[in-house]
Amino acid sequence: MPTLILVRHGRSTANTAAVLAGRTPGVALDERGAAQAAALPGRLAALPLAAAVSSPLQRCRETLEPLLAARPDLPLHVEDRISECDYGDWSGRKLAELTDEPLMTVVQQHPSAAAFPGGESMRAMQARAVDAVREWNARIEAEHGENAVYVMCSHGDIIKSLVADALGMHLDLFQRLHADPCSVTAIRYTRLRPYLLRLGDTGDLAGLAPGEPVPDAAAGQDATVGGGAGAP
Repeated sequence: MPTLILVRHGRSTANTAAVLAGRTPGVALDERGAAQAAALPGRLAALPLAAAVSSPLQRCRETLEPLLAARPDLPLHVEDRISECDYGDWSGRKLAELTDEPLMTVVQQHPSAAAFPGGESMRAMQARAVDAVREWNARIEAEHGENAVYVMCSHGDIIKSLVADALGMHLDLFQRLHADPCSVTAIRYTRLRPYLLRLGDTGDLAGLAPGEPVPDAAAGQDATVGGGAGAP
């Protein structure tokens, strides 16, 4: 199955202002975020990307613009299910003022029980994102083969929840994960299990280019990318 390159959007004006943006419209990349996005085509240059999939939010679309300009033949697809968590009434509020909300402790320590007022639960957020990735994996494999690589630009909590799913980690532990703005997280999916190849990587990504399939030590048949026998 394909290798998924998850890109968190570049630093945004909401990140700079320490605001919980959520799905608030008009949140763009700041100057640093634009520079991070401009560097993305070079970082991904060694990877034969089959497609780009983006959250519908502006900051994700802006993050992919330089990559799409550098690869005019790369198709872009917008996927609503990888949009930011719907924080409901919390959207647009300063993070500092949310610290004292009783729900914030639940969000940080027991996220599987957290549901945002007027928004969605974190369980629902993870479920829709995982469903989207599984469907995109099947589509990319059907159209481009099992060794295909594709990029998906989304948001921090979405990416962390996808990594938790790939690792078989309970959602209550996902706050232990971290992905910086415009960092790359790579997951190689196989028939029997996913492999986490990168988490929050801000450096060179040439090692993720597809090579000769390596048998999975446990199954004896599934392929991994970028590692020795039995290791991703």
